[in-house]
Amino acid sequence: MNPLTEMILKRSAWGILTLLVISLLIFVGVEALPGDLAEAVLGQNALPETVEAFRKELKLDLPPHIRYFSWLGDFLRGDFGNSLANGRPIADLIGWRFSNSLFLAFISALIAIPLAVIMGMLAALYRNTWFDRMISISTLSTISFPEFFVAYIFIALLSVQMIIFPSISNISDQMSFFQKLNAIALPCLTLTMVVLAHMMRMTRAAIISVLTSPFIEMAQLKGLTRRRIIVHHAFPNALSPIINVIVLNLAYLVVGVVVVEVVFVYPGLGQLLVDSVSKRDLPVVQASGLIFAATYVFLNLAADVLSMISNPKLRNPR
Repeated sequence: MNPLTEMILKRSAWGILTLLVISLLIFVGVEALPGDLAEAVLGQNALPETVEAFRKELKLDLPPHIRYFSWLGDFLRGDFGNSLANGRPIADLIGWRFSNSLFLAFISALIAIPLAVIMGMLAALYRNTWFDRMISISTLSTISFPEFFVAYIFIALLSVQMIIFPSISNISDQMSFFQKLNAIALPCLTLTMVVLAHMMRMTRAAIISVLTSPFIEMAQLKGLTRRRIIVHHAFPNALSPIINVIVLNLAYLVVGVVVVEVVFVYPGLGQLLVDSVSKRDLPVVQASGLIFAATYVFLNLAADVLSMISNPKLRNPR
């Protein structure tokens, strides 16, 4: 078997195992919550017969290990059950919300990735100049602040004072694409500022690391310009770590939007997760948490696989 294929299969197996462990932790965490779920939903005045019937409906009368495998099997088949808050199928609730979260993450990535790569290449091109120092200071300052702080700064400046963008990012299917873009402008800016610094600095570091290679010195001796060396020689050979950090930040954009969605009241999966926790709608909490975990594990797996494929030493071992 090809060594690269073997590494990819091993990494995939570890990803599946990680997801199984996370699903077990989610189930155990929900099980460890104090109180009886049936009594919490029906109220203290509910009759014991009603509580007992509701417990059987939720399968709470079964042993924990049986309920875990039943829940995991239903999840793998796409059956998430029904919401305790409104009785609607959880798949219907999550489908629209998750697509909104993906839309927000996609637009943010569409802005952040090209900007980070270009800024990283420019910082490497003009290394140790005022331009490099200015970018480093500004990006380090941005990454030092938590998401909610950056979000509130944007709300105060661009929504309250200048009244350019709405402070509440409420979107619906009836809105046009450009209306949606206007509605999500502030959360997109917030997420872009948060992930831009990390991707830019990793791009800069990867290119500078490649610049010390012997083939770069040979290109310099041939009289190639610094710009041509970075764009045509250093950047392609630095793709492996750059792709890795970009995909990892994509994972953060999808999974780490919870705080941003709550601040801007954005109807995404993160907002649904927070609302379900406050309502003690545990089936929705379990399904949302496992979907977030599966997305994060899958994107991390994709980052590792793309990093392996883009590495010439692994792709051509001889």
